[in-house]
Amino acid sequence: MEQMEKRVIDLNGRLVGEGQPVYFIAEIGLNHNGDLNLAKQLIDVAKGAGCDAVKFQKRTPEKCVPAEMRDRMRETPWGYITYLDYRHKIEFGYEEFQEIDRYCQAVGIDWFASCWDVDSVDFISQFDVPCFKVASATLTHRVLLERLRASGRPIILSTGMSTMEEIRAAVNTLDQNKLLLAHSTSTYPCKNEELNLRVIAALYEEFDCPIGYSGHEVGLATTVAAVALGASFIERHITLNRAMWGSDQSASVEPQGLARLIKDIRNVDRAMGDGIKRVYESEQPAMQRLRLHDNLIN
Repeated sequence: MEQMEKRVIDLNGRLVGEGQPVYFIAEIGLNHNGDLNLAKQLIDVAKGAGCDAVKFQKRTPEKCVPAEMRDRMRETPWGYITYLDYRHKIEFGYEEFQEIDRYCQAVGIDWFASCWDVDSVDFISQFDVPCFKVASATLTHRVLLERLRASGRPIILSTGMSTMEEIRAAVNTLDQNKLLLAHSTSTYPCKNEELNLRVIAALYEEFDCPIGYSGHEVGLATTVAAVALGASFIERHITLNRAMWGSDQSASVEPQGLARLIKDIRNVDRAMGDGIKRVYESEQPAMQRLRLHDNLIN
């Protein structure tokens, strides 16, 4: 019982972990393309499909864009501009996140963000989010992890592009009583043969916290399989249309697919049971009709 309690985390009143319904996070990320109205449409899609939360990303461009990339030119919806200018265009500021916060409260869905630098942690801390997310790319950023731990809020740690040694070091830096680990492969989109879903069980074996799955594959079946393998929370990128402009759109799930994915996950979740073999009352008629009682094993 003690171990079971350690593997359950409270996210704004929603328990996540062993024995709890799968917690589904719709990753909006930067798929809003800097458009607040598009962000609201994606929030509506997530709520309508039955997601538990939506997730955004927050960066301070000057701290997250390497110096050698800042002046590189790029084709964008805003024209042919530098990469640094693009990062500023696509980032939401306080007014946008204030409206996101208000809108999510109005429709009844939680939101949070992955913060890529310390200033972004302080920025998102202005809002009453249930947790923070550590992107796989920042798993080795000790100063960031320490600031996130100091927030006192639960942390979802994504483990793509990371060795087990790096994961152990990150886990030891964070508060393990407020930690959730997400298995992930950081390829967009990811080939099925590189999803390595059995790592979910390996993480459960080593770490005493809820284990989930952050998927970047094309298709839905492998994400459902992650639930069958024990993932207690799921994260997938969502989009209105995979053909839209943006680096994450092609690895995202469209509205119809999202609704189907949530339905399949809920069905698998209910079908998993508790692992205790029993004869159900619904089996009794078949047992009475089909079993030969004069040949019973004593």
